[in-house]
Amino acid sequence: MQRFFVLAILILLGWLAYRLSPILSPFLIAGILAYLGNPLVTRLQRYRINRTWGTTLVFVLVILVLAGITMALLPVIRHQSLLFVEYLRQYLELLQTRIIPQLSARIGIPLDSQSLTHYATANAQKLAGWLGRSLQMALSSGPGLISSVLSIILVPVLGFYLLRDWPRLIARIAALIPPHYLPLSRRLAGDADAMLMAFLRGQLLVMLALGAGYAIGLSIVGLKTAVLVGLVAGLLSFVPYLGVVSGIAMATLAMYVQTGAFLPILGVLIVFGIGQILESMVFTPYLVGDRIGLHPVAVIFAVLAGGELFGFSGLLLALPVTAVLIALLRHLHGWYVQSPYYLGKEP
Repeated sequence: MQRFFVLAILILLGWLAYRLSPILSPFLIAGILAYLGNPLVTRLQRYRINRTWGTTLVFVLVILVLAGITMALLPVIRHQSLLFVEYLRQYLELLQTRIIPQLSARIGIPLDSQSLTHYATANAQKLAGWLGRSLQMALSSGPGLISSVLSIILVPVLGFYLLRDWPRLIARIAALIPPHYLPLSRRLAGDADAMLMAFLRGQLLVMLALGAGYAIGLSIVGLKTAVLVGLVAGLLSFVPYLGVVSGIAMATLAMYVQTGAFLPILGVLIVFGIGQILESMVFTPYLVGDRIGLHPVAVIFAVLAGGELFGFSGLLLALPVTAVLIALLRHLHGWYVQSPYYLGKEP
């Protein structure tokens, strides 16, 4: 009877998470930030710094760092974003006047450049119109705008209170666990916590290292939108191959429009090739660790499934939940290979 009660509670919690997923994003982001900041605040407590003051110091430090990075990068990102949009416009013109005629002459098949360009332009105009209407609706809709602003404001507020009360929250959760399950629960939670913390920190460091590396490398080969491309490729690198594919596509287009030749694109490919080698041989082994690395298929499935089931909240939780599940599955595997059923000792 107790097992059915626990199962019913879990199903209810899952249903509530599914129904409330549109408003859970700020709470999830705040929870992840509090989880990542808890070890630092705990370390400050060893120096007899009050938990509240330690949380305040950590938040002030994070805000100063983020403000400095934003002030340094925002003008560059704005300039390069406008430049990349101009490159897209020029690419459509090149597609009509040079690329399609040359391709048609080489393959010997007539291509209607006017129709292809008209199709691309029409779809680009539709996309621009849709984005414009969406932005206008977001700005003109009072509840929608208020909700977005509140979400942005809620993240640091929720994060502060969660980080300050983190040990108290963990203690209350532990008090709900039956005493005879506490040793097993603590062992599972400890392993899951170690894997999750290492995974999140390592993945963030890998994203930063890749973004910086791509930006520096593309700047060396002369790409004028190097910082923008590096930032996009680094942020998307949490999904295997998505960051590198997106970065190559953006950098190749921008480099071709910028130089008007195919040879400089070779430098772009070399930069991303070196980045992939560094990621697989240096960044991931040293920053994430081989014991924590998730298989690319598992990562892609987790991100797609999380986004499909819970929207943006699912995207935030996909990889952390997968890391925790893998830690639990390792314990389950160890229990299974030692079970009488596996060893053939059942009567």
